[in-house]
Amino acid sequence: MPPPSLCITVIGGGLIGASWAALFLAHGHQVVVHDVAPDVELRVRQVLRQVQPSLEALGLSLDPETPRLRVEPTLASAVRLADWVQECGPERLGFKQQLWAEVESLCRADAVLASSSSGITASMQATRMRTPERMLIAHPFNPPHLIPLVELVPGKRTAPDILQRARVFYESLGKRVVVLRKEIPGFVANRIQAAVIRESVSLVRQGVVSAEDLDVAVTQSLGPRWAVGGPFLSAHLGGGPGGIQGFFRQFAGGLQLLWLHMRLRPVLLTRGAREALADEVLHSYGRDSIEVLSARRDAQQNAVLRALRPAAEPSSKLSSEESP
Repeated sequence: MPPPSLCITVIGGGLIGASWAALFLAHGHQVVVHDVAPDVELRVRQVLRQVQPSLEALGLSLDPETPRLRVEPTLASAVRLADWVQECGPERLGFKQQLWAEVESLCRADAVLASSSSGITASMQATRMRTPERMLIAHPFNPPHLIPLVELVPGKRTAPDILQRARVFYESLGKRVVVLRKEIPGFVANRIQAAVIRESVSLVRQGVVSAEDLDVAVTQSLGPRWAVGGPFLSAHLGGGPGGIQGFFRQFAGGLQLLWLHMRLRPVLLTRGAREALADEVLHSYGRDSIEVLSARRDAQQNAVLRALRPAAEPSSKLSSEESP
């Protein structure tokens, strides 16, 4: 049975807010958008028209002209009946602190308050709130209507039942939910992305590689690899029959030397650290043999590569047809 329809208020009708609105609408919810821009409804419905084909490809129905979307010009009218508030405002701490203090005084006492912030923790945002127990981070990866990840990051005073409600809600939208064990600025996905972008900028600025070739290096290696297995599963399979322990035996020393050469903050892969990491990896993947995991990875890898090929063909064919 599908979950009941909720009244969801999206604060901020920009790129992230409009994308969230599209996903909420496609799952049958009522959506209220609050934004100070006078043309916000026009802009949000334009986004709905743009993303409609992508959502339909996922088996979801979206009517860009749906009456289940409405825009409210005042914060009070926008959140008054909300079951859920998804904040997508500017990444400014003072703005978010003031906003949540106002929202909690205007909305229902049982409404869940979720921030899409890409780096400001819930505890930092909730310092002016009287009810911080119902506020948490629900950080999507852009665009929210397509990318599955939602990072749930409870604040120091977020109530366990609010975290559980959030997990159930976002999973009902088809999201893959990751719950962070502790608060950290930038959360997980953005910190990994920031590290990759930092090194990408450095390599191009040093003249090592062009921007285009760097993108090729990523999309033809880490991109498809990480689409089917993240860094730890990839390391587990990269260790051969020895799995993650074999990977550390073979590569730990070289990794630490490379980190030093790159002037990255050292992470010491001591024997104890390697054992603790291996225990985590085996807890997640140890129930299947390396052979089974490798075969599954290869099948998924081929599926990803096959899916990417048609998208690349038209431009290649056009280039060849236009060549003299």
